[in-house]
Amino acid sequence: QVQLVESGGGLVQPGGSLRLSCAASRSIVSMTSMGWYRQTPGKQREMIATRLWGGETDYADSVKGRFTISRDNAKNTVYLQMNSLKAEDTAVYFCRGTSFGNEYWGQGTQVTVSS
Repeated sequence: QVQLVESGGGLVQPGGSLRLSCAASRSIVSMTSMGWYRQTPGKQREMIATRLWGGETDYADSVKGRFTISRDNAKNTVYLQMNSLKAEDTAVYFCRGTSFGNEYWGQGTQVTVSS
């Protein structure tokens, strides 16, 4: 069992940056994948960025070149650096981890991009 806790969300102006953190309750070294998703009201949750155990990364087209996923194994934490934020990036952002066929989600953190 793994608990995931996101932090770092908030209100930011268009063009600004935020860094989200996802702290895991145990080591993430053996996690099959760690990723970030987001959801807006009335829409399905969508994958934003994923980092596989081997280091491969994948990004949604809408955030390529602006968002970067990274991890700090020593801190059991995964990050999402978000730059050049746009109003359409406004959403609740969730951290997801997978391990041996199990799936874990955090509670989400709100990101609002507005002037």
